[in-house]
Amino acid sequence: MRFPPSLASSALDFFHTDSNLLRRFDAPHAWCDERLAGGYDPYQTSLDGCVGTRVRGRLRVGSRVSGVNLASQDYLSLSAAPEVRAAAIAAVEAEGVHSAGSAALMGLTTGSLQLERELADFTGFLDCTVFPIAWAAGYGVITALVRPSDHVIIDVLAHACLQEGARSATANVHKVPHLKNNAVERRLRRLRETSPEAGILVVTETLFSMDSDSPRIGELQDLCKKYSATLLVDCAHDLGALGATGRGVLEEQGMVGQVDLLMGSFSKVFGSPGGFVCANSVSLKWGLRYSCGPSTFTNAMSPVQAAVVRSSLALIRGDEGAARRERLARNVHRLRSALQRLGYRVLGRQSAVVPVIVGDVAYGRILSKYLLRRGAIVNLVEYPAVSPKSSRLRLQVMADHTPADIEEFVATLRAAEQDARREYDSFAGEPVEEEAHDALQDSVVVPKLPDSVSDSTVVPKYGRVPKLGGL
Repeated sequence: MRFPPSLASSALDFFHTDSNLLRRFDAPHAWCDERLAGGYDPYQTSLDGCVGTRVRGRLRVGSRVSGVNLASQDYLSLSAAPEVRAAAIAAVEAEGVHSAGSAALMGLTTGSLQLERELADFTGFLDCTVFPIAWAAGYGVITALVRPSDHVIIDVLAHACLQEGARSATANVHKVPHLKNNAVERRLRRLRETSPEAGILVVTETLFSMDSDSPRIGELQDLCKKYSATLLVDCAHDLGALGATGRGVLEEQGMVGQVDLLMGSFSKVFGSPGGFVCANSVSLKWGLRYSCGPSTFTNAMSPVQAAVVRSSLALIRGDEGAARRERLARNVHRLRSALQRLGYRVLGRQSAVVPVIVGDVAYGRILSKYLLRRGAIVNLVEYPAVSPKSSRLRLQVMADHTPADIEEFVATLRAAEQDARREYDSFAGEPVEEEAHDALQDSVVVPKLPDSVSDSTVVPKYGRVPKLGGL
C-alpha cells in the first residue's frame, strides 16, 4: 500500500525545530489541514447544543455532523439530569459564577467545602481536596509530594497528567509494564536496596481507558506497605459508574478507603470539569492548598462546578444512581456482545469505555471518515497515543443510550467498514504524493521518539487491517 502523508504520517513526523518558536507548529498544522481536506481528521469537533446520546456538531472547518454519540464522557448521563441542571441554576443565583481566588486566597466557597466533606465520606477517606480541573489534581498531587531525590514507579499506560507530574517532580521515574505487579515489586526491591531513605510513589489507575482493564489494587497496596512506598490510584473512569454503590473498582475489589491516595475526575460521571485528591491524612490538605502550584496559583472550583458535582453525587448515592448504573451496564453488555458476535476485537472488561481495535493508522483514519458521514460520532485513538498498528475506536457508552441507539451504531459501523475497505484497497499500487510530502517536510526534523511515547505504545500486536466483518 502507498498512502499520502494524510494517511501514512503522524504528528511526530512534523515537529519543527525552527528558532522562531511561533513557526514550530506550521508543518503539523499544514499536515492536519491536508488530513481535513481528505476527510481524515475527526478531531476538534464542536457541539451544537447539549451533550446527549444523539448530537449535532461541526468539524473544524464548520461542516456539520450528526448522529448517535459514542464520543462524549457522560457515563451516567447526569449532565442532562433535571436535578443537576436545577442545582447549577440555583448556585448561580445564590453564589454567582466565579470563585474569584485560589483555594489559598479567598477562593473557597460554601459549596466546595461541603463537597470535600461529602466526597470524603463517599470514598471512605478522612479528607478530600477538590481542584477546578482533574489534570491539576493528578499533576499537582505528584509534584507537591515528590522531591528530586525521590522515585516514582508508574504504569506505562497511566494518564498523561500523572506521567507529566512524575517527570516534573523528579528524574527518577521508572515505568513498568502495564498491570505487571511483579515488575513493580522488582523495582521496589532494587530501590530500597540502593535508596533506603528516598520516598517512593507508585502510580496506577483503577480503570485504564485505552484498554478498559484494571490492576489488582490490594496486591499493589500490600507491596507499598512492604517496601515503605506510597500508592496513588486514579479512579477517573469508574467512580460513580461501577460497583454496587458506585464506589468503582475499589468497591469491587474490597479496597474502599484503603489505598494511600485516591485522585479522580468529575468530568466522566459527575457532569462537570474538576478533580479531587482523597487521603487519610488531614495534613495533606495543607500541602495541596499551599505547596501545589495547580491549586495555590489558580482560581479555585467555581460555585457552579461544586453545585453540579454535589447534585450528581447525591444522585449517584441513591436509588437513581443505582438505576442509571444498571442501565449503563445493560448498554455496555449489549454493545460489547453485538460487536463480539460480529467478530470485532473488543478489549478489556465491562465498563463505560469500549475499545475496539481497527488496525493500522491509515485504515483507522479512513474508517473514522465514513463513520462520521454515516452518522456515528466516535473517537479515534491513533499513534502516538497507541502503537501504529493498534488504532482503536474508544466508544463511550451512556446510561441514556437506548437499544435502538446501540443497534443503529453497530449497523453504521458495518456499513462504514465496507466503505473504508474499498477506499483502503484503492491505494494498492498508488504512487506516493512526493511533492505534497516534500512540502510538508520542508525544514522539519523528525525527532527521536520521546520515552513517554515509546514506552506507552508497547502493546500487543494486532493485524494491519482486519478482514471485513471483524475489526
